[in-house]
Amino acid sequence: MGLFDNVKAKLAPAKDKVSGLAQQHGDKIQHGIDRAAKVVDERTKGKYSDKIQSGSGKAKSAMERLAHKDDTGPEGATGTPPSAPPSTPPGTPPPTS
Repeated sequence: MGLFDNVKAKLAPAKDKVSGLAQQHGDKIQHGIDRAAKVVDERTKGKYSDKIQSGSGKAKSAMERLAHKDDTGPEGATGTPPSAPPSTPPGTPPPTS
């Protein structure tokens, strides 16, 4: 077992706990992200508004993915299944149902 596997195994319980907290307190976390973005934008006098909005949007989407990882099922973040169903070989009639 490599170093990465050891670290991954030790962090798995923490990830589950963080996921549960994100599910419980998602609205508070998003509100905090918005407030932090607003404060930073005010202190930089709007100089980096586009970067701040982009960063806060990415933080919110990452938090949502973490909070809803159990609700998404096998589908990934794109909403498509991770693998396509097996195709039929050429010349084989499609299955009938």
